[in-house]
Amino acid sequence: MRSERPTNSWQSVKTGRIEAQRSLPEDTTVFETQAPPERPVPRSPHALPKQALPKQPLQERPPRTPRPSRRERRKSVSAVPAPAGRDRTPLSKRQRRRRGWKRFGVGVCVVLVVQFLSVVSFNWFTPPRTSFMLQSGEPIVYQYVSIDHISRFTLAATIAHEDEQLGTRVGAFTWDELTQRAEAWSKGEKDPSGSTIPQQLVKNIYLWPNQDPVRKGLEAGLSTELSLTVPAKRVLELYLNYAQFAPKLYGICAASWYYFDTPPWAMTEHQAGQLMGVLPLPERVKRAPEGGIYLGEGVDPLAWDLINGAANVWVPRQIEGMGGWQATVATVGITDTAGDHAAERDSGDSCSTMPAAVTKRIAEDTTAHH
Repeated sequence: MRSERPTNSWQSVKTGRIEAQRSLPEDTTVFETQAPPERPVPRSPHALPKQALPKQPLQERPPRTPRPSRRERRKSVSAVPAPAGRDRTPLSKRQRRRRGWKRFGVGVCVVLVVQFLSVVSFNWFTPPRTSFMLQSGEPIVYQYVSIDHISRFTLAATIAHEDEQLGTRVGAFTWDELTQRAEAWSKGEKDPSGSTIPQQLVKNIYLWPNQDPVRKGLEAGLSTELSLTVPAKRVLELYLNYAQFAPKLYGICAASWYYFDTPPWAMTEHQAGQLMGVLPLPERVKRAPEGGIYLGEGVDPLAWDLINGAANVWVPRQIEGMGGWQATVATVGITDTAGDHAAERDSGDSCSTMPAAVTKRIAEDTTAHH
């Protein structure tokens, strides 16, 4: 450490920057240097000329991430497993109600789709059993027969007696018929117009016998759908195969053999008219011991009136009014006869031989009479 104080004095030099002070030797000559001109410091960038501002490169905006939908957010939340030992947060009452309505809507849509497909399938598919058959219980007497092997007298009698507008009407019924039925039901009166063939067919296939408004509503919707998706000729074929002609006896194949001991393609006009009279009250009709429909002593008076009236008055008069049996069957697109298909009577759907179930039923009836 120095003990002497320097004799020379310190002279500051303007250099534009601050320098550390230090001692100079005595023989050192101090040169004066000119300080650089002071540059004004701008207060803000706006004070500088525009050309002096540095040009910044444009930056592209990062792509915007799309917001996930509500369904995706729910899935992401539901996919996160709940912590061990802890339950998930319970759903609110509104969420439970919404989920319940959603499940109900999905269930209704599934039922409607399945029901529509089942109706459309009747164009080529003939179910072996109907709702009415299942409700009546076994044993059932039934065998399918193609419309090609059904007497045209029977087809004409069915159209004339059950539904004259089957082949000419759009839908299962007219608006006037619907309103008349609704008014009659509200007043507790009898149905003034009766059910059409499509209505009776869907009732036999899907529904139940009771005359309640729920069944009537379902019957109206299903029959309309059937009429718009299945041709009238096929509707008539299904109706005659599923109609009831005796207790637990269904279809024109079984009925023709049971009552008249004849195949359905060989039935006469009178026999066809009698069977039309059986349709309203099949549970009250019996087979005569020697064959035919029993109309003797002890027969139900209403059944006797319906059968004789249909065969002798109503059916012949209606067919005549429609221009004869050829014109009647032509309304549903039939222009041939059952005889034109005689070469095909060896097939399984011709009902050329008596079904085994009919043979058994006749034997049981004969034993019961004795």
